Amino acid sequence: MLTVRAPATSANLGSGFDVFGVALDRPADVVTVERAEETMIEVSGAGAQYIPEDPAKNTAGVVARELDAPAHIHIDKGVRPSSGLGSSAASAAAAAVALDALYERGHTAEDLVRVAAEGEAAVSGEAHADNVAPSILGGFTIVRDDGVLSIDATVPLVACLPEIVVSTRDARGVVPRSAEMADVVHTVGSAATLTAGMQRDDPALVGRGMDERVVTPARARLIDGYDDVCAAAADAGATGVTVSGAGPAILAACHPSRQRAVASAMVEAFEEAGVDARAYRSSVGRGAEIIER
Repeated sequence: MLTVRAPATSANLGSGFDVFGVALDRPADVVTVERAEETMIEVSGAGAQYIPEDPAKNTAGVVARELDAPAHIHIDKGVRPSSGLGSSAASAAAAAVALDALYERGHTAEDLVRVAAEGEAAVSGEAHADNVAPSILGGFTIVRDDGVLSIDATVPLVACLPEIVVSTRDARGVVPRSAEMADVVHTVGSAATLTAGMQRDDPALVGRGMDERVVTPARARLIDGYDDVCAAAADAGATGVTVSGAGPAILAACHPSRQRAVASAMVEAFEEAGVDARAYRSSVGRGAEIIER
């Protein structure tokens, strides 16, 4: 028996659609695996009632199949499904790391990113790695067709999660199929700025790099109160605000001294819009870790 903790993540970060991701130091999924003749899955925790326990439809079950590592798998959900915080990715990442260790497969971390991405496809319909990469590797990650780059960073972040649901499939459905050249150039500049900010651990640069004019505005319309929450966060000292992944969570970067104020302002703005919410004061954190053997 072996237990792994895998963190929530935020993908896109505004300017890095389907490319950028960060591991958050909280919340997280905890997955326990035990060798078995065939895979069985049990789910508890946040939103467990919405997660299929059929191995063919569960991210962890797909990972077990890809690794040829049947197991009894218990998933304790700390990351709510349909949150924009990489819920399915956390389960897939934890299962990949746990089963690889349990069966002593010896895969590299980058191998496990590809395996976990196949698990993600069970939920999103496509094998995206922008959430599973940071959940396994930690830090700030850049996903390319030819590999994954991970950069250690400790930038303070606030992830504010409203009590509404935006499905990944719906959020992908509103993404524009084309963009004006000026918006593309702006996005490239923001992505470069954000990358430099992560490399330097500079919240101001990271915040500037979150500004994006193509995908984010389309997805923001799916989130009640989005504009007011962003304005409140900025007034409280956030250096940048954007949709976290597919939403509805909203991610803000800030300096350490402003983190508490930003978190409170975002929750209050959602409440004024008639939406309950909670905020996670976090930072760019570590990837999946074995916590018990």
